Amino acid sequence: MEINKVNAINVKNVTKIYKTSNAETRALKNANLTIFDNEFFTLLGPSGCGKTTLLRLIAGFEDITEGSINLFDEEIVNLPPNKRSVNTVFQQYALFPHLDVFENVAFGLRRLNKDKNFVKKRTLEVLELVQMQDYGKRKPNQLSGGQQQRVALARALAPSPKVLLLDEPLSALDLKLRQAMRYELKTLQRETGITFVFVTHDQEEALTMSDRIAVINEGEIQQIGEPEEIYESPNNKFVANFIGEANLLTGICEKNGENGLCKLDAGQEVPMFIPNHIHKGETVTIFIRPERIKIKKSDKEKSYCTISQFTYLGNAASILLNSNTKSINVNLPIEDVKNFKKGDFVEVVFPSNSAQIID
Repeated sequence: MEINKVNAINVKNVTKIYKTSNAETRALKNANLTIFDNEFFTLLGPSGCGKTTLLRLIAGFEDITEGSINLFDEEIVNLPPNKRSVNTVFQQYALFPHLDVFENVAFGLRRLNKDKNFVKKRTLEVLELVQMQDYGKRKPNQLSGGQQQRVALARALAPSPKVLLLDEPLSALDLKLRQAMRYELKTLQRETGITFVFVTHDQEEALTMSDRIAVINEGEIQQIGEPEEIYESPNNKFVANFIGEANLLTGICEKNGENGLCKLDAGQEVPMFIPNHIHKGETVTIFIRPERIKIKKSDKEKSYCTISQFTYLGNAASILLNSNTKSINVNLPIEDVKNFKKGDFVEVVFPSNSAQIID
């Protein structure tokens, strides 16, 4: 039995234009998306793509130029930020340096004129939720970066918002702490049941934490989908290149259909599904991830490629292959790398349905 999903946020035909005396910039162009209740939803894209602008429009920190935004079916574009049932965790946390941890977390509840007994009870609850219950008397400058982030999360969660907006909250942390906080944020979202809208430029963060992802570029939403869908079946060249590593190769259609076949410029054959509207002889762009490609040793007469570079990645290695017309990236498990060395002639093998046609 399928469970009906509740719409937490509905963004419809939203455009944001920043105007100056002699120019205008379209930060968002006709954006449309729906975020479900109790979903961890990520806005992903490069710097300046419009993802933070969209977050600020939802929060009410910016006015939209065109379109509408609904929060649980209520139109909110004319509501001030303090009237919207959302809270924001900022990149720099914005903790009050003169207040201790307890008072930082309690601040929003006091502003809402909550009963003092409730303020104490709720503040202690959220501090325990983020594992900071023993740090209530410390000032922000006595905390590590990860601890400061937990306090910022607790402060945002204390008023029990329907939606929590997170603007690149992990970017200031070192790698190990960032990886640990990914798990904590995901766990926190599941425990609270609150809708999280997370902004990042980090593809790994998006893939590991999200229920769904919206990929944004130059103010336009390129694709919305679950992490596996975004990674395995990108809509276009931008999404393919931005999410992970991608080989984009030029080929000629030899046969279309379920058992289709393309031939690359260098001569290799790629078995794959090819839509029927693509006909024999047409030039196409083929997308394939480096880890999907296999290689085996060959001799100079049979080989189309040579190994020109190795990059050690710890548990794997990235290998750059050169042919007469195109370079190809291949990722191999580290235990397979010992079979090859720089300068080897190799045959490239494309497993069936490991590639797809891309626009």
